[in-house]
Amino acid sequence: MAALSSRCVDMEKSSYVYMMANTPYGTLYVGSTTNLVQRIWQHREGVIEGFTKLHGLKRLVWYEVHGEIMDAGLREKQIKLWKRDWKVNLIQEMNPEWRDLYEEIVR
Repeated sequence: MAALSSRCVDMEKSSYVYMMANTPYGTLYVGSTTNLVQRIWQHREGVIEGFTKLHGLKRLVWYEVHGEIMDAGLREKQIKLWKRDWKVNLIQEMNPEWRDLYEEIVR
C-alpha cells in the first residue's frame, strides 16, 4: 500500500489522505477523500460542521496520493492511531515550513 507521487497519478482518478492544521504544530486532523481540492475547500470555508470547523483547521499541511479510496481509508485509519510526534514528523518530511499546500493543489 505504498503512496504514489502526485506526479505519476491522474489527479482525477486518485484518492488522498491529508492532514489539516490551524497553525504550525497546532491541532491536527487526518482525513481521506476522492476529491482533495473540493474537500480542502470545504474545510477552509467551514461549510461542514465538525472538528475542523470547531478548531479552525484551514491549512492543508500534508497529503498523500493513493490509487484507490480503500487504500486511502486504511492509511487514514493507520495514521489516526499514530502518536502525535509521528504525525508531526510525517508533515515535517513533506512540508518543513508547514506551508498551506492548498494553492499547490488548485493549480
